[in-house]
Amino acid sequence: MFFEYPKILYLLLLLVPVLSLYLWRALHGDGPSLRIPALAPLRRAGGKWRTWFRHIPFICRLIAISALIVAMARPRSSSAFERTDTEGIDIILAMDISGSMLAKDFTPDRIGASKDIAIQFIAGRPSDRMGIVVFAGESYTQCPLTTDRATLINMMKDIQPGLIEDGTAIGNGLATAVARLKESDAKSKVVILLTDGVNNRGEIAPLTAAEIAKTLGVRVYTIGVGAMGTAPYPVSTPYGVVLQQMQVEIDEDLLRQISQITDGAYFRATDNTKLMEIYGEINKMEKTKTLVDSFPVYKELFMQFALICLLALALELLLRLVVLRTLP
Repeated sequence: MFFEYPKILYLLLLLVPVLSLYLWRALHGDGPSLRIPALAPLRRAGGKWRTWFRHIPFICRLIAISALIVAMARPRSSSAFERTDTEGIDIILAMDISGSMLAKDFTPDRIGASKDIAIQFIAGRPSDRMGIVVFAGESYTQCPLTTDRATLINMMKDIQPGLIEDGTAIGNGLATAVARLKESDAKSKVVILLTDGVNNRGEIAPLTAAEIAKTLGVRVYTIGVGAMGTAPYPVSTPYGVVLQQMQVEIDEDLLRQISQITDGAYFRATDNTKLMEIYGEINKMEKTKTLVDSFPVYKELFMQFALICLLALALELLLRLVVLRTLP
């Protein structure tokens, strides 16, 4: 607590002579007297506490005057208040949903693991706008940029291979993701492109899409998903679906070039744990900027002392006009 006008508090010194004068008069001052033959009747009447009780109105008046002076000095308190402004990042998750994403080298499979870990990534960045683009033989926007985490996660859960014509159009997927960020005014724009294959479809070359991303200031992180060597793929046969070991083909050179052109990074995920670590690394590299402004907030306290003053005056009046008038 501090006072806006602290010099007014010097008025409290005036109460010292007032109190001294009152005490002197109470102890030595002249007053009315009455001669009585003995003090025994007064002692039996218990008049001592009544004598001291008559000083309470004066104490109430001192409290009232003191509280009034303190209120006039304008007591205030201050506390620090912080206002946090968050500068988010716009992120598009471009996900391969070709048939090869059903391979069982991840748990439960590549597409299932990619969705589960992407959902954790989405939930861990509440200040960013995020969207989803899926691609196979073609590409389309599953969810535009939004801060609605519940909707984004539900639409991520709905992703399944077979929704569009099969194939791997990496260039189209990247171009669609970049187009979603074209009108963004965020200072940081990011695409996380996840695929498990080689570009074999689409009208836009992947490196052309990467050059467009660079022109628009979009950074691209590429993730190659798949075990080293071979992986079990589900294959339909006359006897049902069986798993067959097939060679894993990921165009890592292309994915590296895309990330280098856009100042991003390339990662290779060979299992669920590695994929989770990759998203963790991207999460660290793309930090949301937080601005904190700190300023004091003042609270006026004079009203509390004004109420003390009024209560003390009311008590003094009550004692003088009611209680002391009726004392025997």
